[in-house]
Amino acid sequence: MIRDVCYHDEDCTPEDRLFQILAFRTFSKIETWRSVRTFLGRYPTLDDLGDGSFTEALERAKQENGGLYTGAFILCATDAYGQGLKHLNHVELFRHMFLSDALGERLLEATSLRQVYDLLHGYPLMGDFMSYQTTIDLNYSDLLAFSENEFTQAGPGALRGIKKCFEDLGDYRPADIILWMVDNQEKEMERLGLPFNGLWGRPLHAIDCQGLFCETDKYCREAAPELTSARKRIKARFTQSAEPMALFFPPKWGINDKVPSGNVFSAPSPVDAVVEQASLF
Repeated sequence: MIRDVCYHDEDCTPEDRLFQILAFRTFSKIETWRSVRTFLGRYPTLDDLGDGSFTEALERAKQENGGLYTGAFILCATDAYGQGLKHLNHVELFRHMFLSDALGERLLEATSLRQVYDLLHGYPLMGDFMSYQTTIDLNYSDLLAFSENEFTQAGPGALRGIKKCFEDLGDYRPADIILWMVDNQEKEMERLGLPFNGLWGRPLHAIDCQGLFCETDKYCREAAPELTSARKRIKARFTQSAEPMALFFPPKWGINDKVPSGNVFSAPSPVDAVVEQASLF
């Protein structure tokens, strides 16, 4: 997302890039993105969305890869635009957003992270967490520059994780718990004797803490199955990807020069995997 979508070096308008980020997040499958780019000969633009080329590219990607979507999370699959097939409904969503409503221009004019979220959340197929995750992805780019701690939205996994960590939230909302964790991370790490320097000096932000609660839920399904949960099944086991991934972060974070040279790892596949060592948690 960050290296190949938010910061690719091909010519495109800011609105094109916002569309690309949202489209990549919707499918969240690298093979889909690569197939689309190969078919078009470049990254998709709003012109491709308008003349049907993007739809053709998706159809080809579906034929080549056997599917378009990641298995990492479940998207809203209502037939919101009457197309019958999920990916065609998403294409119509993109057209509604960027061609009919000029959403790209409105996003570029937004004055807060919450406003970006609200703009996305007003559309069909854009639930609470999808709108939030897409907001964060857009904010990774150099087109938006809001604090990630300004606003947060707990996803389903984070809600389950929070429930497993706390017997009673009192007057706190899940978002309050996440932001409390952000505000108190240094003090709590010190209290527990856990050395922690964040991400090369970048502390945990709200999206990170939201994700940590989600991961806690997943680990606990294996390590503490007796804990009450709406989901008990382990969706997928960890499998190593053969393709190495070089670490790259939004340049505006100022940490890429702190990443040790040669820091390349093989990414887990699928993203929503629980490692075999979860029982050590």
